[in-house]
Amino acid sequence: MSTLLYRLGRGCFRHRRAVLAAWLGLLAVVAITALSVMKPFTSATTIPGTEAQRALDVMEEEFPSTDESHVTGKIVIQTPAGQKITDAVPAQAVADLSETADGTPGVVSVTGPAAQSGTVSSDGRTGITEIVFDAEKADDIPDTTLLTLEDAAQRARTAGLAVETGGDAFSPSTAIMGPTEIVGVLIALAVLILVFRSLRTALIPIATALVGVAIGVLSLLATTSVITMDSTSITLSVMLGLAVGIDYALFIVSRHQTQVRQGMDPQESAALATGTAGGAVVFAGATVVIALAALAVVNIPFLTVMGLGAAVTVVVSVLIATTLLPALLGFMGQRITSSRVPALARSAARAERRRADPRRTPAARRWATATTRRPWRVLILCALGLGFLSVPVTDLQLGLGGGPDPHSSAGRAQQLIDDSFGPGHSGPLVVLAQGPDKTTTTAAAQQTADRIKSLPGVASVSSPVASDSGNSVLIQVTPSSGPDTQATATVLSEIRSARDGIERQTGTQLNVTGNTAVNIDVADKLSAALPVYCLLVMGLALLLLTVVFRAVAVPLKAALGFLLSLGASLGVLVAVFQWGWLAGPLGIADTGPVLSFLPMLLVGILFGLAMDYEVFLVSRMREEYTRGKPPTEAVIRGFGHSAKVVTAAALIMIVVFGGFILADMQVVKGMGLALAVGVLVDAFIVRMTLVPAVMALLGHKAWWLPRFLQRALPHVDVEGEQLTRHATNPQAPAPPHPTPQTVPTLPAPYDR
Repeated sequence: MSTLLYRLGRGCFRHRRAVLAAWLGLLAVVAITALSVMKPFTSATTIPGTEAQRALDVMEEEFPSTDESHVTGKIVIQTPAGQKITDAVPAQAVADLSETADGTPGVVSVTGPAAQSGTVSSDGRTGITEIVFDAEKADDIPDTTLLTLEDAAQRARTAGLAVETGGDAFSPSTAIMGPTEIVGVLIALAVLILVFRSLRTALIPIATALVGVAIGVLSLLATTSVITMDSTSITLSVMLGLAVGIDYALFIVSRHQTQVRQGMDPQESAALATGTAGGAVVFAGATVVIALAALAVVNIPFLTVMGLGAAVTVVVSVLIATTLLPALLGFMGQRITSSRVPALARSAARAERRRADPRRTPAARRWATATTRRPWRVLILCALGLGFLSVPVTDLQLGLGGGPDPHSSAGRAQQLIDDSFGPGHSGPLVVLAQGPDKTTTTAAAQQTADRIKSLPGVASVSSPVASDSGNSVLIQVTPSSGPDTQATATVLSEIRSARDGIERQTGTQLNVTGNTAVNIDVADKLSAALPVYCLLVMGLALLLLTVVFRAVAVPLKAALGFLLSLGASLGVLVAVFQWGWLAGPLGIADTGPVLSFLPMLLVGILFGLAMDYEVFLVSRMREEYTRGKPPTEAVIRGFGHSAKVVTAAALIMIVVFGGFILADMQVVKGMGLALAVGVLVDAFIVRMTLVPAVMALLGHKAWWLPRFLQRALPHVDVEGEQLTRHATNPQAPAPPHPTPQTVPTLPAPYDR
């Protein structure tokens, strides 16, 4: 692989104009295609094969809705205490509002508050006006239409009413990249400037990452014409594409800059950097892609699309790092080592003098020495600290929430509905009865309704409603608790348990469905699949690292360290989003269950990133060990050579992910926090603290491999060891495949 990447890097360097033109042409093609065929996003959650989803499919056929393809909104009106919405003044204000809405261009229909339709609260103070728009997505509604409705709501407020707008139509759209994400990119640029001591060099990873994100995201938008996609999938792709795109370019450019400063020809350096550091980039990208693609085993379509969508962006980032990046290095030439900014030029000169000073011990080497001097103490302290952070995981609750911001008009509208109609009003459960004829089915449905009324946690049960065919009857059950609470999940379980006797007596089939039931089933299925998925990813980690390092202890250590990182990240997520710790400073307006698919995404993404850092750190330790250094000294030297670039890569990941914590959507906040904490813990506590301590404790045993595995395992030259050795001594014959006893020596690939 290293030889292939070496030739690829050299070819892209030499034909840089053609490579750049090809990537820009591809960007133009996917942009035009996406703008031509993209369809609206959807937030629908499906879960094939479950009771709730099967019943929902039947219900949509038996009880078709004419408004399915239209965006809906609602205006919630509440009178002052002591008045009812049917009183003269409030009634006139509501009528004027409905009349204005009905005459507004872009509005299909308006349904005012009515007691018989359940849109007037029991105390008569609150009513809901429902509006259907002539649009398939909220972004298609003209601004003038929304402004007209807001003006009508404001006039109703002058009459003394509390009026708030809510629903999909009035929910603010989320930009793919907002100010907070841009701030993260700017901080990443600052980190790169500190690493490279050159502004123009620091801009290269940013530029390639942005191109990769643009191509990846536009490709996903083009697929919305044939597959259903949630906007969260795009956000995840942007988040992950930016982070890995910058990091992968950092590894290669850092190697290239060091080699050119040491006197290597830029073309040869770019080819060698692509063949060596590029090999580790390909491996790291492959692990992330495999882990994300493995989300398909859960068999939940929206999660599969999310995983594969993010994997596409990672693949594009790897391709750009191994093709477009060498081409851009060709345009830079010798200028990769210099800077026109005087302050940066002086900083680079000072850094070079410090590196050349034999009396100075680099900070990374001092840190490694400290951790290996007292390994047991470091191991115990880190394990206790990460264990403490993992304690909240025992209270992990999963859900598919993500309601509107409580401080927005939509959030206030939802609060009015919850206070006036009950928290279960917005998330009812639906019982679907299916039988041989209308009489039998209706009787069974009525018997079921009477049984459900006696269950605890049920606020109300509607009268049975039969379909036109008469073979299906619906009952709507309103829980007394909200859709994302454990109490509602208990109500769902009780209803399903209470139906068995009725089904046997009447010969009908009773199923519970509705969006709330589907969401609960999704959370249950994800909870059950999470351990299996973790085992799958852990098994993959053990296999890949055993092949790469040709050792048993190193993969086991890496896998256990990954579990510690995952536990700590999930623990912080529960403490913040579920318990409310630091929710105010982080701008989290509403706490509740953790997003059900977030733990699985966290496992897949963190796994790939953890293996990335593991390879870059431990491979250098392995190299020093095979040179004949004692185990502890090999750990210290290897850590000293690779710590700086890994530190910079981790900091970039943290600031990019951390920028999404300030986003408006709770879903995006959760992903940003979990990934930022996960990278922070894994890079700085597990990989850069625990790993040196454990490696020092293991000594020679860290590199032991049974003889049968030595013969069976393939030789994977991830870091381009043979290529580097041959490059430093062109007259030497091609080296044989390395073994644990005879591994070729090579210069420090990341020695800064």
